[in-house]
Amino acid sequence: MTDVLIAPSLLSCDLARIGEEIRAVEAAGADLIHVDVMDGRFVPNITWGPPVVAAMKKHAKTPLDCHLMIVEPEKYVDDFAKAGAANITVHVEATVHLHRTLQQIKAAGATAGVALNPHTPPDHLEYVLDSIDMVLVMTVNPGFGGQSFIEACLPKIERLAGWVQKRSLKTRIEVDGGIAPDTAKRVASAGATVLVAGTAVFGRPDYRQAIRALRDAAR
Repeated sequence: MTDVLIAPSLLSCDLARIGEEIRAVEAAGADLIHVDVMDGRFVPNITWGPPVVAAMKKHAKTPLDCHLMIVEPEKYVDDFAKAGAANITVHVEATVHLHRTLQQIKAAGATAGVALNPHTPPDHLEYVLDSIDMVLVMTVNPGFGGQSFIEACLPKIERLAGWVQKRSLKTRIEVDGGIAPDTAKRVASAGATVLVAGTAVFGRPDYRQAIRALRDAAR
């Protein structure tokens, strides 16, 4: 069984102390640092751009997992890669030429991810799955942290994981939204191998204990 990675989401951290928060979750055992990039158009919220990601990178030894919730992400891929993103995930709903954008991400030196909103079927990825390093299944509607897990997304995770296994791919299945120990167990059983957690980590007094609880639940 592939080890499940834990990716604390900075959207839920104390933003006035973001450098300290990055170092704290790294010390607590985080495998990735999840960075939610929002433009106020694709989702109804605005967060940060490449200069802030570059500032985060100065504090981070752990790979930055940048989730671009923006329209026309191909315009900004190179900037985020230069800022220090190790993985760049774009939404299938936000880019017209998905395969071209995936190649652009890889040419920029990052691994390539594709995200699916809760209503989006996995069929859109069937013919480009070989080019994807990570599929991000949104289990809440993107834009804000602290939302409830959408149960109907579990079969989507199972279907994607089945494709990955059948084709003997190394593609990871990442899940973001409403992840806590109880849901971590269920999505991992469905085939998820990366768990994004915001309030389940940053909303707890002991980050190490919170990450351990998620990891144990996913075993």
